[in-house]
Amino acid sequence: MIGKLEMLIALAREKHFGRAAESLGITQPSLSTGLKQLEAYLGVKLVQRGARFGGLTPEGQRALVAARRITADARRLRDEMRASRLGLSGQVRLAVIPTALTWASRLATGFTARHPNVGFTILSRSSQEVLTMIETMEADIGLSYLDNEPLGRVTRVVLYREAYTLVCRRDHPLAAQGGLGWSDLAGVRLCLLTQDMQNRRIINRNFMEAGIAPPSPIESNSTVVLVSNVAEGGWVTILPTDMAAFLAAGHDLAIVPLQGGVPAHSVGLVAPQQEPQTPVLEALMEHGRTLAINS
Repeated sequence: MIGKLEMLIALAREKHFGRAAESLGITQPSLSTGLKQLEAYLGVKLVQRGARFGGLTPEGQRALVAARRITADARRLRDEMRASRLGLSGQVRLAVIPTALTWASRLATGFTARHPNVGFTILSRSSQEVLTMIETMEADIGLSYLDNEPLGRVTRVVLYREAYTLVCRRDHPLAAQGGLGWSDLAGVRLCLLTQDMQNRRIINRNFMEAGIAPPSPIESNSTVVLVSNVAEGGWVTILPTDMAAFLAAGHDLAIVPLQGGVPAHSVGLVAPQQEPQTPVLEALMEHGRTLAINS
């Protein structure tokens, strides 16, 4: 039964029979058969069928909520039993905002050093996508902003507070400055993260507080693309201190602290609110607390 519930979850996520089957590693006929068997067991129609996926019925939507809860409980039970027998093991799916990817690597490498039977799949996503992936069980845990926009019912572990720096070439007029205010960026040729990123919304708020509205002709959802643009020409970008230091290393780039602006926001782990957590997630959150203290 758990397998058939996972079929319903996959179909709701992918919104396509073929992609849902592929995500589960089964054939499309097997997916269709499994869903029909689930409908027969529950005695209701769950899926609107036609030439293509037509969505879930109202009963299907209610079944989806229950399916997510049941499969999460089953996964937690399985992980608890496996941990009692083999120790911590499994694959953690970690969804991360782009500006926190260096911290995600630090978290994963430190944790796997202690628990070599645990692996990580690290996915770069916007803050809203991080929350959605946790809700739909596409991710086990997230790394995102904690106190800027609503998160809902989640467990949080603070890792650090975000501070911003300007990244520019060493021959740029601003490179020699010991520090800059946000108002000093009026008229600067900026490339920034895309508007769907919470980081960009925070930066825009800092500009608004400073009374400026500098354009950003180049936008990307990749911090690597932003720093590449800076290295190639007269562009500048704004990044959190940790990410800026990592991407600028080995390049002829300068990092200039930005001072003032709105209060710094916390970034950390976001996990589903459930008791108890799986042994792996509980250990990972404790590792995050230790990492925050020692950083």
